Amino acid sequence: MMEAEIRLLQKDDPALPELAALMLEMQAHYRVYSPPHDEIVQGIANRPAGAEILMCENAGPVIGFVAFSAIYPGPGLKPGIFLKELYVAAAHRGSGIGKALMRALAGIASRRGLSRIDWTVDASDAQLLSFYESVGGSPKPDKLFFRLDGEALKDLAG
Repeated sequence: MMEAEIRLLQKDDPALPELAALMLEMQAHYRVYSPPHDEIVQGIANRPAGAEILMCENAGPVIGFVAFSAIYPGPGLKPGIFLKELYVAAAHRGSGIGKALMRALAGIASRRGLSRIDWTVDASDAQLLSFYESVGGSPKPDKLFFRLDGEALKDLAG
């Protein structure tokens, strides 16, 4: 891997605009809607308490990130981490950035006494499945991913 620095995003971090630009790239990669750059910057700056972001910078530019939150409880009533998003800029894929970000996240979990890292993955993306297995992850076929959003969320909330 090239010389790169991995660090936690800080409040009022000067890298916010670069991180937002990488998130724009990510949304385009997944072919999903993205708000304008300024809204992304505001969303990152005003993210909910407990939502953290590790960034990988290469002499300035943000070239990868992992967004995560602590969760509780888990198996054995132990806390863990939920990895929401891992993304590496297209120009830097295959250079070890993703593995370095996962290693840094595992280090955070270990230092904080968290027992595991959970995440979801697109079941049809063989390359991504292979990557996560290469860092030691294992699929949990006995679990399903659910989401409550849109009208169903509003209806349930009353």
